[in-house]
Amino acid sequence: WIYVGVEPDVPEPGDCMVVDIGRNSILIVRDDDEGVRAFHNVRRHRGAKLVQEPKTSVGNIVCPYHQWTYGVDGTLRFAEHMAADFDRSCHGLKPIHLKSVAGLLFICLSDNPPDDIDDMAAALTPYLAPHDLPNAKVVKQIDLIELGNWKLTMENNRECYHCSGSHPELCRTFDDDPSVGGVGATEDDPLIGEHWRRCEAAGLPSKFLPGPYGQFRTTRMPLAFDAVSYTMSGQPAVSRPLSDAVKTDRIGTLMLFHFPTTWNHVLGDHAVTFRMLPISPTETMLTTKWLVHKDAVEGKDYTLEELTRVWMATNDQDRRIVEDNQIGCSSPAFEPGPYSPIHEAGVIEFVDWYVGALKRSLSGDSASKIRRIA
Repeated sequence: WIYVGVEPDVPEPGDCMVVDIGRNSILIVRDDDEGVRAFHNVRRHRGAKLVQEPKTSVGNIVCPYHQWTYGVDGTLRFAEHMAADFDRSCHGLKPIHLKSVAGLLFICLSDNPPDDIDDMAAALTPYLAPHDLPNAKVVKQIDLIELGNWKLTMENNRECYHCSGSHPELCRTFDDDPSVGGVGATEDDPLIGEHWRRCEAAGLPSKFLPGPYGQFRTTRMPLAFDAVSYTMSGQPAVSRPLSDAVKTDRIGTLMLFHFPTTWNHVLGDHAVTFRMLPISPTETMLTTKWLVHKDAVEGKDYTLEELTRVWMATNDQDRRIVEDNQIGCSSPAFEPGPYSPIHEAGVIEFVDWYVGALKRSLSGDSASKIRRIA
């Protein structure tokens, strides 16, 4: 299952989003019944790509080549000059499995997707639901190409060993203490334990939640220096809270990742989601989206400059790190050293997941099959 976006990417019926994963062009669309669907963005005639724009809105989906017309439910509604025995019902768009996890959209390109997505949704929904992400809105999206392998991007994200020396803007609010990073978070830590108890008393599940095989985890962590948001001042970037259901401040950040494509921060005033997709062995597309309350007004409740400043700077700093890392790893002289068990436990977790996923794939065992046997 691959993270592709959020429900607010397609807020109204007919709204479409295109995501390219390798040779697959995927069309995500809100249908007339307010559901979100995913299809292969390929016409069932001579293979023309249907929707070209990254985001658009349509009444019907019309092929620009021969004007075959599809409904937003994927059915073929019009195909001119075909033979008398042509059956339109056999030529609808090819569907792709899609699952919304409290507003985060995941797809699976397999005909037989693993059923672990249902377990993940059940585990994560209580953490995400109070923030009402399906009813937020995306106010900014940045697509950044990093000239490095996707695994370097993920490894860099999974540790803050480098933060104090590389991210001055982020470190004004994000604590680079390895225990606050969530890998070794325990209730015995006075700061973390008190934060969890206070948030959970307010109806916000917060304790460290690991997923099977280390593929996902989430926890709610305090920000540094009594900050409430990722801003230069530590004060809210948005005066209107992200969700009307959250009645307390200083909730820190709900940190959530899912290998191999996403990490996320959900705060009291806004959310930031990150999607990482390989373009080639040495190119990676990082897409960052900022979400606020659907009724928040730019210029009144927030400014884009203040909302995005910290992560715009941090993303560019990480881009340079990844690109330098790619150059070094490509050197014939490169010999990897050991990980720091204190600061790079998250990297170890990622590598263990990656190797384990390859072994399970090569052995033909799905996650669900292994879980049932166990």
